Amino acid sequence: MRMRVMSFLKQWRGAAKEAFENVSIVAKFLCLLHVTDRYIISSTHVQGPSMLPTLNLTGDVILAEHLSHRFGKIGLGDVVLVRSPRDPNRMVTKRILGLEGDRLTFSADPLVGDNSVSVVIPKGHVWIQGDNLYASTDSRHFGPIPYSLIEGKALLRVWPPEYFGSLR
Repeated sequence: MRMRVMSFLKQWRGAAKEAFENVSIVAKFLCLLHVTDRYIISSTHVQGPSMLPTLNLTGDVILAEHLSHRFGKIGLGDVVLVRSPRDPNRMVTKRILGLEGDRLTFSADPLVGDNSVSVVIPKGHVWIQGDNLYASTDSRHFGPIPYSLIEGKALLRVWPPEYFGSLR
C-alpha cells in the first residue's frame, strides 16, 4: 500500500512541476506584453473630429511610443497622446504647438471673431491643440498642460491601410 502511495505522489509531483513551469512561461509572457504595451510601444484607436484632416473622424489605429517624452524628446509638431486634464480616465490625441518658455497668440474662439489672447507657456508645460480648430477642446480651453500628462508620441498610422504612414 505504501509503495502505491509513493508512486502516486511521484506521478503528481511531476505533473505539478510541469504545470507550474507552463504557468510560469505564460505569466512571464504576459508581464513582457504588459511592459511593452505600457512603457515602450502600443497601438491605440483614436477617433473624433479634433484632429481632422490628419486623423479620420471614424477612427484610426496608430502606433504610439512611450519613451521619448520621458527623456524630453518631444518637439513642436509632434502628435501626442495626453491624459485629459478634465477627465483623467480619458486619453486625447493632439499636436504640440508650444513648449515651455514659448509665447503664443491664439484666437480665443475662431467661430466668434478675432479675439486674440497671448500666453507664455510655463516651465514643465506644453501647449496642445487639435488640427481642427473648430472642433477641438485643447489648451485654448484648459491652458498649458503639465508635461507629466503626456502618455506617448504617435509614430505612425497603421489602420486603415490606405492611410498607412507618418502623421506629420
